[in-house]
Amino acid sequence: MLQQIDLTKEMPKDEYKERMEKMMPELSALQRECRALGIPVMIVFEGFGAAGKGVQINHLIEAMDPRGFSVYAVSKETEEERMHPFLWRFWIKTPERGRIAVFDTSWYRRVQKERFEKKMGREELLECCEDINSFERQLSDDGTVIIKLFLCIDRKEQKKRFEKLMESKSSAWRVSEDDLKRNKEFARYREINDEMIQNTETACAPWTLVEATDRRFATVKIYSAVIKRLKEAVEGAKRAAQETPLRDPLLNAEQDILRTSRLGSVDLSVSCEKEAYRHELKKLQDRLGELHGELYRRRIPVVLGFEGWDAGGKGGAIKRLTQALDPRGYQVNPTASPNDIEKKHHYLWRFWNNMPKDGHIAIFDRTWYGRVMVERIEGFCTTQEWQRAYREINDMERQLVNAGAIVLKFWMQIDKDEQERRFNERMADPQKQWKITDEDWRNREKWDAYEVAVDEMLIRTSTSRAPWIIVEGNSKYYARLKVLRIVIDAIEERLRQE
Repeated sequence: MLQQIDLTKEMPKDEYKERMEKMMPELSALQRECRALGIPVMIVFEGFGAAGKGVQINHLIEAMDPRGFSVYAVSKETEEERMHPFLWRFWIKTPERGRIAVFDTSWYRRVQKERFEKKMGREELLECCEDINSFERQLSDDGTVIIKLFLCIDRKEQKKRFEKLMESKSSAWRVSEDDLKRNKEFARYREINDEMIQNTETACAPWTLVEATDRRFATVKIYSAVIKRLKEAVEGAKRAAQETPLRDPLLNAEQDILRTSRLGSVDLSVSCEKEAYRHELKKLQDRLGELHGELYRRRIPVVLGFEGWDAGGKGGAIKRLTQALDPRGYQVNPTASPNDIEKKHHYLWRFWNNMPKDGHIAIFDRTWYGRVMVERIEGFCTTQEWQRAYREINDMERQLVNAGAIVLKFWMQIDKDEQERRFNERMADPQKQWKITDEDWRNREKWDAYEVAVDEMLIRTSTSRAPWIIVEGNSKYYARLKVLRIVIDAIEERLRQE
């Protein structure tokens, strides 16, 4: 592919000036429209060393309002970044709605340079490309415009530019030994980039190959590509604003007698006596405390998600877990309705921001599954949005597991009578009244609809590597011990595999 590109293309100065005088104000106007319509934009500059990425970024942003964009120069991972899944550092830099993020090299660095350095085999490459495609698809589905530009020059031109840079002390630092090695093995590095482009060329995030020998020609082609994509996005956003999004009709469990159910078969009669609970709790907490130290020593991250009915016992189970842990090595993340900043990003953005680094534990009191439960039932998202969320969530959890994390998800199950008893108990106790709200009672009226949504969620998103565990919760003692046992078993199993 890259070998076949005609790199002799040039543009006369007069034509360049004429084109740019039209395109710069056009791009400026499109930036304002994207901001007004809440369209996030990510512009990725990749290409061969010395192809002019920095120069072209400067040309591009010259037409833009600097208050509306951020530029990220991506280099080697920091220690903090190495302790997270590789896409974590890019998730946290995704732009809010209406802003533009420009990347000078990007998430593709891994499948270019690490592949060249033979740190990545074929199987790992395909897995990495799958993660990248998933990342871009999720953002694109949520409205982000992703523009990927690959700047092309040949080996001879690259060598000439390297030599010119090395002539001056002020610019020689820009040419590394790795750059010279890639020039020496230019054909192999070009083949690696061919492979990368072919594996990540998608309808939602296509590549634009830019002939960059002549800088004027490259600038005009980049401007043309960016303007074309932004125009399409603006027109699409305006059409979408005139359409009425589909919302999920109120679910009715009684009408859907053929649905598959996991909750209906749960035995809620299981229980545990208080004395037995106290004895077992201490033993399990002592063991969990020991394992926490091993997790830190071996740099194994853990993600624990808790969902369940209101008053289902999430808080009590989390408290018994954290009592056994070193507070420096875990973080409990309570999930409420998204705030104004969070609403300006993809719904998974706020959860990626709180994923643990290696050796640490992240506990989520309610999770990313709100998209397929409360947001679905209450109409806070469209049918299309919650339906695609199953795949998005599975992809995210797969990436966490591939990065070495233990991922467990607990559904705290109680019956309707037990919930009512606990609600009334909270209302009668002044110290617990803060736990019960009018919204809790309103949600209770939609029990059947939530049950249908939960069953579908459990079936579609429970995987062997990131399973759902249904916890029989009518007995708080039994539920807390089961959660501890499951967490301990999962950690011990991982340690045996290390």
